[in-house]
Amino acid sequence: MSQTMVAAVGNMHRMGALGAHWWNDSCDPEELADAVAHGAVGATSNPVIVGNVVKGDPDRWLPEVDALIADNPTDTEVEVAWKMIARIGRIAAGILKPVHERMDGTAGYLSLQVNPTLYPDAKRMVEHGVSLRSVADNVAIKIPCTAAGLVAVEELTRRGVPVNVTVSFSVPQAVAAAEAIERGLREARDPDSIHPYVTIMRGRIDDHLKRVRDVEGIDIDPDALEWAGIAIFKRAAEIFEQAGYRGTLLGAAFRNIMQWSATIGPNVLQTIPYENWKEFDAAEVDLGPSLHEPVDASYLEALQTNFKDFRRAYEPDGMAPDEFAGFGPSIHTLNQFIDGYYELLAIVRGRMLV
Repeated sequence: MSQTMVAAVGNMHRMGALGAHWWNDSCDPEELADAVAHGAVGATSNPVIVGNVVKGDPDRWLPEVDALIADNPTDTEVEVAWKMIARIGRIAAGILKPVHERMDGTAGYLSLQVNPTLYPDAKRMVEHGVSLRSVADNVAIKIPCTAAGLVAVEELTRRGVPVNVTVSFSVPQAVAAAEAIERGLREARDPDSIHPYVTIMRGRIDDHLKRVRDVEGIDIDPDALEWAGIAIFKRAAEIFEQAGYRGTLLGAAFRNIMQWSATIGPNVLQTIPYENWKEFDAAEVDLGPSLHEPVDASYLEALQTNFKDFRRAYEPDGMAPDEFAGFGPSIHTLNQFIDGYYELLAIVRGRMLV
């Protein structure tokens, strides 16, 4: 039986049949090709992911790094690293191009993230986003949901660049991102051609609350903590539908199968790591539209009672934009993204200084 025939009986194709689309949470070409065969309609990338791609298959990718160094002898490690990100990005965008064409430009996007060290500088994020957009016409630009990031989101959207707002964990961040996109769309030349995304990294808010629990010794049913990100995503989805926001809500950062199976709906996306969707595809689950099914009321009460940061993340007015960068999950994620970026630079430097 062919790979496509096998894929046709799995949960990921069943998910697509429900009108619920998903992405592969990596730009690794082999993984992405497999994901597209199973129904994926997009993919994500960032310097951390690219570093993992290179480390995962050094026999293939280190010669590519070496070739870039040889062809650009005066480039710094930063310049070579971004050329490598663009090279892998072009391959991934090419894999998605048939999806982009088949779906009339409404899907088939690869998200490329701007330099994570630029998170406080809107102007430089815009400049880098415009540069990354030139990699392929089916590229969306990932911008962090900080106060400066929202300025960049609005400006890039105004210029016709599709964005994917990342480093986002909460309802107020998602709403602020959606509003920034709407402002940009109102001034864009061809707003109907722009397909923006707003990410909520659900597993990372769960991770944060678990760290708070451990530090503060909070006594709470551990099952409740597995539903925090799901509850936030469901509330954001309800607000997006009511407001008619044109940005598509995108669920990310999976920690359990419920974050997939409990948030399936036609107006949202999920970007799922390769190992996770392979597990989900074969799982025995009662798959169906689940986005609007309520979270257990006792879990919500426990989360709201015990965690100020859950209340901040769950309530639409729980935070103002100038608080986003200092929110616990934002600090943790920005540090991870920046550390991973420097790890990629170190890989390149290691090939240059030989």
